[in-house]
This record gives sequence, C-alpha cells and structure tokens, in this order.
Amino acid sequence: MSSMRTILTSTAMIAVLGVGYGMWSVISPGEERRREMMKNLPESNPMRMQETRQRNAMVMQVLKEAAETDDNLARGYGGPAK
Repeated sequence: MSSMRTILTSTAMIAVLGVGYGMWSVISPGEERRREMMKNLPESNPMRMQETRQRNAMVMQVLKEAAETDDNLARGYGGPAK
C-alpha cells in the first residue's frame, strides 16, 4: 500500500515538474527574439551609453559635494532654520 502511494506521489511530482518546464519553454523568448531585444537596449547604442556615463558622473559629483558640505541643502543656501 505504501509503495503504491510512493509511486503515485513520485509520478505526480514528475508531472508537475514537466508541466512547469513546458510552460517555461513556451513563455521564454526564442534566440532571434532575444537578439532583437538586446539590439534595442539603450546600452547597445554607444552614444546613449556615453550620455548615461556622463549623467552618472554628474550625479556622483553632486552627491560628493553635498556630502562634503555642512549646509543643509533642503533648507536652501544660507536661509534661517525653520
């Protein structure tokens, strides 16, 4: 009796794994679709990538300057504390 239960349980687990793999293979994009998606990413365009690097560098510079100052930038420069 317990061996029959073990066989049924094992068969059910294998069936669930098979269905999961089948659904994953249907949903995942094919190789051509994956290449097309990679071509359209912003990182694939050298000009956009350079703009992103410059923007990141400017943001990091602003954060560095803000970290080095004792002023509370949220209140404005030289304004009284409210």
